[in-house]
Amino acid sequence: MAEVLVYVDHVDGAVRKPTLELLTLARRIGEPVAVALGAGAADTAATLAEHGAVRVLTADAPEFAEYLVVPKVDALQAAHEAVSPAAVLVPSSAEGKEIAARLAVRIGSGIITDAVDLEAGDEGPIATQSVFAASFTIKSRVSRGTPVITVKPNSAAVEAAPAAGAVEALSVSFSEKATGTRIVSRTPRESTGRPELTEAAIVVSGGRGVNGAENFAIIEALADSLGAAVGASRAAVDAGWYPHTNQVGQTGKSVSPQLYIASGISGAIQHRAGMQTSKTIVAINKDAEAPIFELVDYGVVGDLFDVVPQLTEEVRTRKG
Repeated sequence: MAEVLVYVDHVDGAVRKPTLELLTLARRIGEPVAVALGAGAADTAATLAEHGAVRVLTADAPEFAEYLVVPKVDALQAAHEAVSPAAVLVPSSAEGKEIAARLAVRIGSGIITDAVDLEAGDEGPIATQSVFAASFTIKSRVSRGTPVITVKPNSAAVEAAPAAGAVEALSVSFSEKATGTRIVSRTPRESTGRPELTEAAIVVSGGRGVNGAENFAIIEALADSLGAAVGASRAAVDAGWYPHTNQVGQTGKSVSPQLYIASGISGAIQHRAGMQTSKTIVAINKDAEAPIFELVDYGVVGDLFDVVPQLTEEVRTRKG
């Protein structure tokens, strides 16, 4: 069976959930070969093997931490030359998409971004995408070179499938451009104790109807009761009620959780583009004619200041 390269997103050896999802998808089209780079790369092997990686290629060098994405592209290109894979899978983060695009140019291959599903085909892997502001679902494949595909978080369930996970050192020669852009400082993101927005299984978002930054405490309380991430519409972000990093939409972050709760959000096309692939959508809005109700699985017509606190209390009661 052909091998499939999977780029590993990890933090000091702790593998992030989107990579484990990629391993599940990779097993549909071949044998996963993971590529882990940077500090703690070797520490990822046990987790990757548990989820189906037959081999784990590792490399560590100061360049991975001190410079932007080019050293990682160099390493992934070296892995591609060593393995000759049937496809290369990369998480659909901002960095992941840049790495994938640069790699595709280097190896003369086509690229598919933001796939939400993957299946084997007679002429190569077939990717499912949600396009045109999530108005259409299409299936496509790369017709030239090794397919490079980025996959959105929460596109597949994480499944354990123990494999050998043999650790092998990856030899990397860095290009001249690898040291062109140095990272001069880092500021750790302030922890809220909530899941990362794009990776969360549940997202609770607030919009214009929240009517003020101080009222986002209501949204946060519901999110915390569910163990969810907090999102915001562009209107709420532009008003300064919530940080831009939490914006869901075409010009913000794209999410695809198991459950999305939209409170006080009318459902403009810009917002829908960022959350329409959610598995189950619930809307709370006092305007029965709000466009958001056109795509929801469950809708509540009512004032969010009445509905959301009651929902939060009910969740807490049921959880004991």
